[in-house]
Amino acid sequence: MKIINPKVSKLDAIDMKILHALSRDARITITDLSQEVGLSKTPCNTRLKRLEKEGVILGYRALLDPVKMGLDHIAFVEVKLSDTRAKALTEFNDAVCKLPEVEQCHMIAGGYDYLLKVRTQDIGTYRHVMGEKLSNLPHIEQTSTYVSMEAVKEDVILE
Repeated sequence: MKIINPKVSKLDAIDMKILHALSRDARITITDLSQEVGLSKTPCNTRLKRLEKEGVILGYRALLDPVKMGLDHIAFVEVKLSDTRAKALTEFNDAVCKLPEVEQCHMIAGGYDYLLKVRTQDIGTYRHVMGEKLSNLPHIEQTSTYVSMEAVKEDVILE
C-alpha cells in the first residue's frame, strides 16, 4: 500500500521543466518558458498558475549578493534549549524569526535542537548579535558557534 502525502503536489515532467527553468531565471518570459518546456503559451501559463496556486511556487524575488552588501560573515550556531515542550518551541520559533541576522533556522535531530545560519558584517557584529540577541532568545540553554571560512555552494537551483 502506497502512502500519499497530501502536502505534496503531483508534478509531471513538464512541471519539473517549468520549475527548473524558473529556478535558473524567474524573469523568463512566458514565451521563452513555453518554448523551453515544449508547450504553447496558454497551457504553459495554465500550468504556471496552477503551480503558484498549489504553493509549489511560493513567490519570486531578487537574489542579492550578501558580500557586496557587506554581509560576508557567516556563522552556524547550534542551539540547545532548556525546554522542548510545544509551548517552548513555539516561543523560540517566534522569537528567532524576528531576528534579521538569522538567515535560516532549522530544527534538527541530534545533540542540539536547532541549527541557525547567522549572517553579519564581521566577527565583531556577530559577537554583538550573539551577546545581545541570540543569547536572549527564550529557553536557550547552550550554543556552539562555527564560523564559515568560505561558502563553497549556496545555490538553490534545480537541475
